[in-house]
Amino acid sequence: MRLPAELRRFLTISLLAIALISTLACAPAEEPAATEPEPVPKISDALAPTTSDEDAVTKQLHTTTLCTTDMETIRSFYGDGLGLRITGPIELDPAVRETQRALWGIPGDLGWELYVMDRPAVPGTIQVRVLLLDRETPMIHTTWNPQEPGPFSMGFPSEDLETWDPELRAKGWESLMPMASYQIPRPDGTTYGIQETIFNAPDFMHSVGISRRDGMPQLGPVDPATGRGGPIYSAHVIENSDEVLHFYVDVLGLELRSDRQFKSSGSKGALGVPDGTEFRFSIVYAHGATFGHLLFLDYQGRLGLPSPGIAWRPPNRGMVMWSFPVRDLDEIAQRLTDAGVEPFSPPVEYESPSLGRHTSMTVLDPNGFMVELFQPIE
Repeated sequence: MRLPAELRRFLTISLLAIALISTLACAPAEEPAATEPEPVPKISDALAPTTSDEDAVTKQLHTTTLCTTDMETIRSFYGDGLGLRITGPIELDPAVRETQRALWGIPGDLGWELYVMDRPAVPGTIQVRVLLLDRETPMIHTTWNPQEPGPFSMGFPSEDLETWDPELRAKGWESLMPMASYQIPRPDGTTYGIQETIFNAPDFMHSVGISRRDGMPQLGPVDPATGRGGPIYSAHVIENSDEVLHFYVDVLGLELRSDRQFKSSGSKGALGVPDGTEFRFSIVYAHGATFGHLLFLDYQGRLGLPSPGIAWRPPNRGMVMWSFPVRDLDEIAQRLTDAGVEPFSPPVEYESPSLGRHTSMTVLDPNGFMVELFQPIE
């Protein structure tokens, strides 16, 4: 049966309309024009690495060693105050003890117990080895005066130093000065803020609470739960920067990342030295490292106190040794020989509770401070 012409035109138009609607419904939606992501501003930081850890002959600072006869105060300050975990006393095999006695130059009639302090929530930061001596020995420092030469401090980064500072004071710990705030220049000419407190630690040592502001990363990793970390660096007050930097940079192969002259002003800063005091401030890192560095403070014109003349090494009390892992101990030994540096104790292989299986040797830096160099054995 043939449909009337008008009905045929109606059906044709209807079918075309349905086809057009279906085509539009199935067509992919037009995507919005792509936009470029906002660039992340690069922070200008003189301490950021420009080298690779693959080039590191000597790695970042692994362990500092303290000698003490007062473990109760050590526990109170570093454990209760700074939040470090303290493990010990750790049993030592007699053969290991005698190996360490030779490496560290501890007299045969002096005994010790071993403790280790660390921050397990922030792996990789510096561990602290504590030798609790069974009798008193000379003190490396005789005061907390920051101008007295010698091993000075360890540094503890914080996201909330404004809270941590009064907490430590409430526990009875004193500092060289009230918490200081000051500006540090960036390479691009701008500045950023620093908050710093230098607390009087046991055995006339110091512990530095430090916070970088204005978007700068902290000087080392912090516990995400507390915003506190460390230790992540260690410092000496010295009088012979050129000799010391030659030893750590040219001989051991570390990297001088910052070397500046400063003058104290205003509130005297966290050091509490007289207004107008000039000092050279040098910062040494392992290649590619972002923490585990060394600070050297050298007062120009020597305003400070004379050293009491006590050797900066075991078994005297205070900070007595820095320990660094190395890429190749034979290479390091050759570099020391080429520089005319004799080992304090030659390489020996053994297993210790704090460093694991390794080959270790000790040397003295230009100030007689003990440096332990070790190559881990997988």
